[in-house]
Amino acid sequence: MNITYIIGLVAAILVFLLGCVLGINIGPKAAGLEPITFNPGNLWNFFDAASIFIVIGCTVAIVVASFPGDTLASVPKHFGIMLNANKFDPMKYIDQLVDLAQTARKNGLLALEGKANEQEDPFFKMAIMLIVDANDPDKVRAILENDIECMSARHEDAAALYDKAGAVAPAFGMVGTLVGLINMLNNMELSGDGGSSIGKDMGTALITTLYGCILAHMIFGPIANNLRIRDGEEVLCKQIIVEGIMSIQSGENPKALREKLLTYIPQGKRVEGGKAAASGE
Repeated sequence: MNITYIIGLVAAILVFLLGCVLGINIGPKAAGLEPITFNPGNLWNFFDAASIFIVIGCTVAIVVASFPGDTLASVPKHFGIMLNANKFDPMKYIDQLVDLAQTARKNGLLALEGKANEQEDPFFKMAIMLIVDANDPDKVRAILENDIECMSARHEDAAALYDKAGAVAPAFGMVGTLVGLINMLNNMELSGDGGSSIGKDMGTALITTLYGCILAHMIFGPIANNLRIRDGEEVLCKQIIVEGIMSIQSGENPKALREKLLTYIPQGKRVEGGKAAASGE
């Protein structure tokens, strides 16, 4: 579970709501007032159904108009990917690759076919089968690296959906503000006390900008960033698979293979002597 995303989102919402109802009275002008006051009724000042309709409705409509149906249909899947922070573990792949290297050195590459059929990761299975079928090393690397590039491009398309939503939401927040200001000016009376509602009307007009900023920076921005982080984690694991598979095909020593693959991981996260640590020849 991506606990940092949940903590950050909940904290941002709580801080915003607290800021709406909290009053901090400090300074000469606050003499005689309580240092801290709460006014829950202020929350209603930040609610306007028409503003919500304009910002959310127009943002969703433009996103739908900007992306194909396949990308839009994957939105629920995006949330599952974003919230799963432990799906890609480089050490697990390194251990498996070292096991494969040991098997290949003892029994040959053809012995890896059974191992390939045990793999749940289709990319890993394909990589193993490419060397079992005695393909040219350059061809194997080209196929695997092309697969990674295409996968990363698809992931970028998914993140771009939320980038688009994050860019559109504040824009329609401003549109809603203009709509509110236009209505305010049309309804304003310049004689008598007819102008007494200007403050209320102005506040209503500005609420749409607030909604647009909240959607862009509290919702869509973090989602896009987390999707790119998941993409980076998956790309790293697949790069490890590529290097490991190429080394196995060339007959590299399992211990040397492990040392090579550990260089892909930050020093503090390396597990020396893991379950698949090689014993040498």
